[in-house]
Amino acid sequence: MKSALVVVLCVLLGTQSGIAQSTISVPDKGTAYVSWGYNHEAYSRSTIRFQNTTTDNYDFTIANAHAHESPDMHDFWRITYLTIPQYQMNGGYFFKKGNGWGVELSWDHLKYTVDDYQTVHLQGNIRGQAIDRDTLLTPSFLHLQHTNGNNYLMVSAVKKWPVWQGKHLSLDVVTKLGAGMLYSVTISTILGSSDSKGHFHPQGWVAGTNAGLKLNIYRRFFVQGDGQLAFAKYTGAEIGADRVGRATHHFVSYAYMYRFGVNFPL
Repeated sequence: MKSALVVVLCVLLGTQSGIAQSTISVPDKGTAYVSWGYNHEAYSRSTIRFQNTTTDNYDFTIANAHAHESPDMHDFWRITYLTIPQYQMNGGYFFKKGNGWGVELSWDHLKYTVDDYQTVHLQGNIRGQAIDRDTLLTPSFLHLQHTNGNNYLMVSAVKKWPVWQGKHLSLDVVTKLGAGMLYSVTISTILGSSDSKGHFHPQGWVAGTNAGLKLNIYRRFFVQGDGQLAFAKYTGAEIGADRVGRATHHFVSYAYMYRFGVNFPL
């Protein structure tokens, strides 16, 4: 996929170079934009703490737990399936005479699931019993997922650098740095107590940075590919059937994002 993109860009650059004399300059005006796309990601290992001393009695951690994504890209082209995969929505504005600076609001819908049947080190207390040993995570004992999802709602400063411009196409390098909140849904099982639905609510905070290429087409449209590195900290994900228990942890995510958008020169 990446090699095909390189070939396409080379062809476009080659065809445009012959008409460089007829290049139309981009007006010095502000530009709003919106975009929609999908993503793939990977996660660092995480040490997760589970607590409930109100309706149950446990306080323990599992160390170096591994988690995976859930792309769910089957039937994504159907209108009723658009928000099932790992997707992102972005809206932003590049300032007039802003030297390429802008601001963006983004919603990145990622999915995070702790692997079942992995062996982790469990340490703490469960219902009055002290535990310090390696443990197999079976779904009936402990299961945790942020799959509806591990959502990053961020406001970012954006900077673009034009690197090439033709008659109908132009190419920018785009970077951004932002922060915001985890507005997520957690599904869990803890000591046999299960919550299979969860509900949307703020669960922590996230900070991230992106870098990528943006190909503008006839000024009005664009396709963009980004790499995102983010740090997410869950300060109190609700767990268990009564959602009184809490899970706290943090991790690093790396995502590759690809999207299509529309520019609105103002």
